[in-house]
Amino acid sequence: MYELHQVGANSYYVQSPAKIGIVKLNHTEVCLIDSGSDKDAGRKVRQILDANEWRLTAIFNTHSNADHIGGNKYLQSKTGCRIYAPGIECDFTNHTILEPSFLYGGFPPTDLRRKFLMAQESSAEYLTEAVLPKGMSVIPLPGHFFDMAGFRDMDDVVYLADCLSSKETLEKYQIGFIYDVSSYLETLEMVKNLKAKIFVPAHAEATDNIAPLAQTNIDKVHEIADRILGICENPINFETVLQQLFNHYGLEMNFEQYALVGSTVRSYLSWLKDSGRMAVIFHSGQLLWKTIR
Repeated sequence: MYELHQVGANSYYVQSPAKIGIVKLNHTEVCLIDSGSDKDAGRKVRQILDANEWRLTAIFNTHSNADHIGGNKYLQSKTGCRIYAPGIECDFTNHTILEPSFLYGGFPPTDLRRKFLMAQESSAEYLTEAVLPKGMSVIPLPGHFFDMAGFRDMDDVVYLADCLSSKETLEKYQIGFIYDVSSYLETLEMVKNLKAKIFVPAHAEATDNIAPLAQTNIDKVHEIADRILGICENPINFETVLQQLFNHYGLEMNFEQYALVGSTVRSYLSWLKDSGRMAVIFHSGQLLWKTIR
């Protein structure tokens, strides 16, 4: 873990729970794509930078999930680097209480105000094309989170953030986090047709052919949607939908999984309702979901 892998003349990634990209800008300066999950991840990245006599000038965050911005504060405090994040992700990076609050739907209990869902705050600026190093471009990847983005660098290496998961991850966790299901599927269809020298997803192996894995992720979304439609054949409340999904997939319930999977299931229900496949019934003080056939 935390080994450095070179994938282009100027392109690297650090093998970690959420891969961290490193792009050389010249002989001595580099930028990062994401910073890992916490201070320890940031410290390990700094050791890699020091070992190669590289100076960190900027961190480009793909999105604001804690496992991608957790090293920001440490690295910024040690190097003075600037941090950029796209759109709403910048606000979440500057005010990290927003992530657990959004997931929980209210003020989060202490169980959710820990580093897994709430990174330390860092000072981020809005990402624009103008601040990107020469030869780098932004690839919008909405769906998983609000304004998530990936990057293509000067070596034609594409860093894909969290827009797809490995087969192993899907088999283990089954229901990957999604904020906007419709946008997520559009992103996957776009990614399926992308060409690059190599793709570096945050939670899957680097590859020169991303299409098969993109299709696997698309298929999983439709599988879960079909499962939800089956659960809601008769009017049912949200908590029971969630319970049946956890039981069907053999998932273990805890506060973090309740927040992550629960938020995702609400997103599926919204998508199914907006696409005309799900109805809402208000009965006896409950909101019930009912499949439309």
